[in-house]
Formats: sequence, C-alpha cells, structure tokens
Amino acid sequence: MQVKSYVPILALLCSLCFDRAHADSAPLPPIDLQGVREQHVMIPMRDGVRLSAYVYLPEGEGKWPVVFEQRYASLTGSGTRKSSADLARRGYVVAMVNFRGSQQSEGTYVGYRALAWGELKDGYDTCEWLATQPWSTGKVGSFGSSQGGFAQNFLAVTRPPHLICQYMVDTGVSLFQEGYRIGGITRPLRFEAFKSNCRNPDDNAALLREWDQHPNYDAYWRAEDCGLHFDQMNVPCFTIGSWYDFMVQGSILSFQGRKPNATQQLLLGPWLHGRLNKGSKVGDLVYPNNATWPELEHMVRWFDHWLKGVDNGVEKEPAVRYYVMGAVGETNAPGNVWREASDWPPAATETSFYLHEGAVLKDTSPASATSGTSYDCDPLHPMEIPGRSFPGAKDTRAFDQQKEVRTWATEPLTKPLEITGAVQAELWVKSTAPDTDFIVRVSDVYPDGRSILIMDYPLRARYREGFDKQVLLIPGQPAQLKWRIGWTSIILNSGHRLQVTLSSTGAPLYEPNNQTGGKMHTEWMQETQTATHTILHEKEHPSRLLVPIVK
Repeated sequence: MQVKSYVPILALLCSLCFDRAHADSAPLPPIDLQGVREQHVMIPMRDGVRLSAYVYLPEGEGKWPVVFEQRYASLTGSGTRKSSADLARRGYVVAMVNFRGSQQSEGTYVGYRALAWGELKDGYDTCEWLATQPWSTGKVGSFGSSQGGFAQNFLAVTRPPHLICQYMVDTGVSLFQEGYRIGGITRPLRFEAFKSNCRNPDDNAALLREWDQHPNYDAYWRAEDCGLHFDQMNVPCFTIGSWYDFMVQGSILSFQGRKPNATQQLLLGPWLHGRLNKGSKVGDLVYPNNATWPELEHMVRWFDHWLKGVDNGVEKEPAVRYYVMGAVGETNAPGNVWREASDWPPAATETSFYLHEGAVLKDTSPASATSGTSYDCDPLHPMEIPGRSFPGAKDTRAFDQQKEVRTWATEPLTKPLEITGAVQAELWVKSTAPDTDFIVRVSDVYPDGRSILIMDYPLRARYREGFDKQVLLIPGQPAQLKWRIGWTSIILNSGHRLQVTLSSTGAPLYEPNNQTGGKMHTEWMQETQTATHTILHEKEHPSRLLVPIVK
C-alpha cells in the first residue's frame, strides 16, 4: 500500500474514532499540567487495531512538531504525565503510545514484533498518523529509553516519510542478546511478570511458549535484530549510553551501525539504566557535579534544530563525548572528566590480566602445569544478586563473600590505570555437568575494601561456539569460553585494585541453569543437577581478562 493513499485513510479513521476513543477511556486522576492539554486517543493501524495514546498539546491553537515515545509499560503515572507536559510546554505535541496489546491498546501482545519490518508496522503507522493531524506541522521526532529505545531502532528501519530525527537513551539492538536473553541465559520468571502489561495476560504466556521453540539465534530472532538493518536507518539520532548498564552495548552498537548514514552523536556517562536519571549520584557513589547531563534541555535543543530549523549548532557538536570515571572521595584522583572523539572506541592497548593460584590477578601468564580453582553449584540453592536491574556502582562484597563465589585481584596499583573500551573474558573451565553459566564481574576495589562493581555479563556454556548452535560440555574435559563483559572508561587510582569475580549463579538477576544440558523452556527447573566447576589457571589453559589500557 502506497503512502499517498494510506495516510489520508489513517486521518479519516482517526476523525471517525476520536470521540469514541475519549468515551472508551476512563478519566485519569486530576493533575496540574500547567496549561498543557491532555487527551486520550486511539490511533488506528493498517489492520484496524487501535493503539492507546496520551497526547499532550501546548496552550493555544496552531501547528507544532510532534515527538512520541512507544512503551508497553503504563503511561498514566504522574511522573510520565508531568514530564510529557514539561516537554509539550517547549512547543511540541507529545504523544505517549502503548504497544499493541499492552495496557489499553487493542490487538494481541507480541512484544516488539508488531513494530518491525514485517506485515505490521505499528511504529511506522503511528508516526504517519501523528504527522497528518490538524495540530501537526508534519515533522515528527521520537524519543525514549530502554523499551522506548528499542522501539526507535525498529521505527528507523521502517523509514516513515515524516520521521525527521530521534533521541535514544540506553537503547538496544538485538532482543536475543539484550532483552529476552542475556549471554544465552533465559529469563522466564522475569518475563512471566510482563503479563501485567497486557490487555489480555494470556498473550504473554503464549509469547513465552513461542520463545521456548527458538532457544538459538535463528530466523525468528533475526526478525527482531535491528543490527541487521543499519543501512536502512537514515535519520539523525542522538544516543545516550550509561556505563553502569549492560545495555550500553546496544547504545554503542546503534551509534556505530547508524553512523555512515546520517548525523549521529553518542554520549557515554557514569549512570544507571533509565531516562531522566543522568545525575551525579549513582549507586553507592557520588560523582562530581560535572557528571550530570541535562537530558531534557539537550533533547529540546536537538529537536529544536531538526524539527523547527533552529540554528543552535547542536548538529556540529562532537560525534562522541564520554565521561572518564575516576575514584570518588579521593583528593586529586585522576579522571572524572569529559573527553571528545570523532568515533568510538578510542585507541587502546589490549592487555591481559591472568588468573593465578591464591586469588591473584597478574599481567603475567601462569607457569603451573596443573592449577585450578573450583566451586560447587546447586541450581536450587543459587548465590544471590538481589533485584532485576544491574547493580552497578555498588559494593559487591555481599556477593563476593558468598560460599560458591570466587575472586581474583591485582596487588594495589602503584600508579593509576586507565581502562577505556571493551573488556573481555577468556576462560578455560572444566565441569562435572554438561552445561552451566559463568558470570564474570569486574570491580574497582578501593583501599578501604569496598569493591565497586563496574560491569558484569554471563555466558551460558552451551553457546560458547556461537548463539546459533548448542555445544554441550564434555564433563571433565577443558573447554574455552570467550565473551565481552562490557564497555567502560575508568581510571583506577593508585592504591586501588582491579578485581575479577566468578560464579555460576546470581539469582534473581540471572535465573539459574538447571545444568542437565536439557532443553530450555519456561519450566526447565523441574529437573536439576548439582555440579563442581573448575576455573583453570595453568600454562596450557590460562584464564584471563582482556582489558583496553590507555597509556
């Protein structure tokens, strides 16, 4: 269907259903939006399904550019309503739109799949509907973080004619790697709870059963991998990534993939996952005030230039700005400064830190003929990492000291050490089980003993040769695993130590592996196997951390 014929149909459908949409929606609790008008509308899609949206219009009559966010989560909280109105007061119509089948939106909930480049293109249809409304100038931008970031990458691939620019915070590219799976680890308990977002909770259960049929990275998951379609993403985008967020990999990859096609800028700072939280207080740390990023004000500058034609110079600012973290609370500690670059990552020297006997981490490889560190693992009694969010910038000692957790640390540094770029782990392991998970955590240990978590990332052993196939361990035989743990930019001050922590469980953040080597499905913990795992640190099988060092 061509855009010329389709857009008027959307506009007509909207005019017919607008009043009924208001009647169908229960009024929200009264809230002072300081003159901004709040309306609930149902936006028609090409198959007749209508998506629930809350629209915020500035005072007065006129035409304004439109900016919108797509979420499956609720849009009716006072914080969301107030921040939407705040943006509207800057001279924009703001639309907050729920995914198909979530909250009040009609249709079957299928996660992000209806936003993609298939038969349904809900992001495309939403953008074009907003562009044709009487209060719209026809210029549309998108914004949002996490789910609202993923949605924007899907949107960019479909290339709606009226989409002019985007502003993404803590975004993602591949849902196999950064959503439903992490390092191959399935998360059925986490996503079972998503039924609370669904208009029909049974939709979520059906989706989980569908995922069970696709344990490997196959055509099903490629259909939700925006990274395969960067050549289609041709709009300017400002992307924010947060060092203390496992999804920083998505923010960086998105910038790298889009850069050849349109103006792209990347900002990387010392924050946790989320939107409107880019301040100086992060986890257990308080950074200097220069760590704060004025997200709303900068987003308005970005939109003002691309959607209103304001010559404010924002498009000429550096392609990459990144915050080099340093120790906090230490006088004259190096770091805690912003740097600029034309691309990412900057030049660095990959340096190996090897695991040794006695919990020691060194830059020399082990010489022992036979050496390893073992621990037991019972999936029914996992080690604990509380919560469902990555606990970055927090003291990890409560986890490090648990029974089946092992740590290795350098001697106190005699001079500062800068790490900027991607950190990788390369492990040689043995196990008595055919499968397990390995969780690698990297910390900055302060002189007072605090072990501040910089990053972590797991790998399910059966995927050590690629996520498109499963290769089980041979019990008792050495196997090599190599994967990226994360991105960072940090200067460890003299007197600090670099620490590596290893375990095979960390629940509920990472749901346990049953270790049987059997099929992964929503109820796979009904049968489990205990095991002993050994991390090898010997001459023929050296385990190490690969670290990008900047001199």
